[in-house]
Amino acid sequence: MNRVALAFVTIAILAAAVPAASAAPAADPNLYLEQIEGARALAKVRGWNAATLAVLEKQPGFADYRAKALALLSTNQKIAEPDQILGDKVLNFWQDEQHPRGLWRVSPLAAFASGQPQWRTLLDIDAMSKADNKKWVFKGATCLSPAYVDCMVNLSNGGGDAVEVREFDLDKAAFIPNGFYLPTAKSDVSWASPDALFVGTDFGAGTLTDSGYPRIVKLWKRGTPLSSARTLAEGQKSDVSVGARSLVDGNRTWPILTRAVDFYHHKVSHIAPDGRLVPSPLPDDADIVDVLDGRIIASLKTPWEGHPAGALVAYSIPDLLAGKPAAIETVFVPNAHQAVEEVSASRSKLWVKYLEDVSGRLTALTRAPDGSWSSSPVALPDKSTIHLNATASTNDLAFATVEGMLTPPTLYRAEPAAAPVAIQALPPQFDASNMVVEQHFATSKDGTKIPYFLVHRKDVTGPVPTIIHAYGGFELAQTPTYLVTEPYRSGPLALFWVQEGNAYVLANIRGGGEYGPRWHHATMREKHQNAFDDVFGVAQDLIDRGVTQKGRIAISGRSNGGLMAAASITERPDLFGGAIIGSPLIDMKRYSHLLAGASWIGEYGNPDVPADWAFISKYSPYQNFKCGVKYPVPFIYTSTRDDRVHPGHARKFAAKFEECGDRFFYDESIEGGHEAGVVPAEDAQRVALETVYLNLVLPQQPAAAPARGERGF
Repeated sequence: MNRVALAFVTIAILAAAVPAASAAPAADPNLYLEQIEGARALAKVRGWNAATLAVLEKQPGFADYRAKALALLSTNQKIAEPDQILGDKVLNFWQDEQHPRGLWRVSPLAAFASGQPQWRTLLDIDAMSKADNKKWVFKGATCLSPAYVDCMVNLSNGGGDAVEVREFDLDKAAFIPNGFYLPTAKSDVSWASPDALFVGTDFGAGTLTDSGYPRIVKLWKRGTPLSSARTLAEGQKSDVSVGARSLVDGNRTWPILTRAVDFYHHKVSHIAPDGRLVPSPLPDDADIVDVLDGRIIASLKTPWEGHPAGALVAYSIPDLLAGKPAAIETVFVPNAHQAVEEVSASRSKLWVKYLEDVSGRLTALTRAPDGSWSSSPVALPDKSTIHLNATASTNDLAFATVEGMLTPPTLYRAEPAAAPVAIQALPPQFDASNMVVEQHFATSKDGTKIPYFLVHRKDVTGPVPTIIHAYGGFELAQTPTYLVTEPYRSGPLALFWVQEGNAYVLANIRGGGEYGPRWHHATMREKHQNAFDDVFGVAQDLIDRGVTQKGRIAISGRSNGGLMAAASITERPDLFGGAIIGSPLIDMKRYSHLLAGASWIGEYGNPDVPADWAFISKYSPYQNFKCGVKYPVPFIYTSTRDDRVHPGHARKFAAKFEECGDRFFYDESIEGGHEAGVVPAEDAQRVALETVYLNLVLPQQPAAAPARGERGF
């Protein structure tokens, strides 16, 4: 018996009987697991958690991995990035060993730009949690322009998307007595004026959409009860949400009303000073990304009026409100290797961060009087990931963080016609001298070339155990970041894995935004199988290169990536030896009825429509799980407080393994929301569990000696 078999406990024994083919479909015996706080469901979760910890916490190195991960995740040695620049203020949310829940703080912009920020604490979330006997999680703030003193602060008890909203004074660093206040809900709030808010929230029965978001938006005036707020617009119950917000343009604001029909289609209207609603000329699938000098800047998802998908366009708001024809300007057109990812306006420039074969680029765009736009590239390090952190509205100043898998982040100050200046650099957190990053392109089933990044030690030859991390949805690109700074992906796990002689892969499968809308559209609805085929193509390419072997690959993903990981092992159990499946979608027949699931029908299709279920059912992990198949032993994790992707998905997948007598590991934290972790200690615990799990399930020795001349990597 091998060491894996010796180490595992069997968490379940028998599979349920299979009904006869002629019988009506049996009711799902695991529906009780969808009762988030149900006593029976929580008892099952506690049992699975305990069984997992009983095995994994006893594995060699567990305590050491946890301690090292905690030190890396809670260190004071990290970049203090600007979360927001509001007038002459820079706001930042900071977590460290002394403040695991975090400090919300502010510095003068001039001091921050010089590399010597002068921080003043606004909120100590740890102190608040202790005083209130709650587990507060800071969820951002919306501040009133142009003074930026009055803010609406969002606080979640436990980390879910539902928040309590309170009015806060930045100068006094205190909540405002008798100020605007909303109880816990999935609220959407924006300033309409100093004494009025646009509010979308749970106003009572029938005021939420099927997705659980506001269906009604109102104008709420100071000093009046919320019940008296005036309704501005109502959406359909089948919509995703309805909301209103003010777009800040220097000292001006331009209010808009947005009805999200589905995740990708929005009916947008401008709110004129006299209250009229003036429809935007944009197509419903365009995204408004910013406003500059009275012009809406939008990103196109499909071709429109001679402009290609992925392009940035602009139009004049004053002209539209005055009834003049909207002249559409071309702002930026990416080529076939490029994709716009982030856009932010400063006083007179439009800063665009785009990808070129998944490497970051930054440019500043300037509008000429004739409506043409010119580009001035910013000379930042090549072959890196660039994050456009924030821009200033009072001058033409931008801040960008540059990093790579082996290159620690550096924060740059960028200004037009000047070389960027590094104002803060993270010292190396590990010795990368014996490591290398390579970019390769695999071939998917339909012939599409799929880029991926491979990290390994220089002195190691294949085949070795390998992790493939991927996402593949919602036009969210996966770019390579410093190995210790991204717990959402795998954080220090990737570092530990490579340090010990294994290989780590970040796969840029279709569904993301690595090549713009076309890369995303290639997996929408009936084409979602392409994402899984891309993973299989990357895995096969790694095998062909001699990097690894069948059965020595673990697939990893969170959220939509958790669906990808679960579908990968149910479709190709022969290919993988393990799977890290985080906060996943699993039961694709039920997903649209669970929490925010209905909002993703535009991505996956509607399982209640027979034609849609015909293609969804082909990959849904829950329906395609079969007893008697030798699946890889997975590590499944979620959070009880995840109010976006229902924890019932993860629970029901674990139950499938249990019913069939198959082994699995399961970890459900109480708080953390969709991130499944709030404080560094929780992330460090999961990193340690995942690392020892991988050491258990992936064989360290090759199945057979490599062929002569096959070196690997």
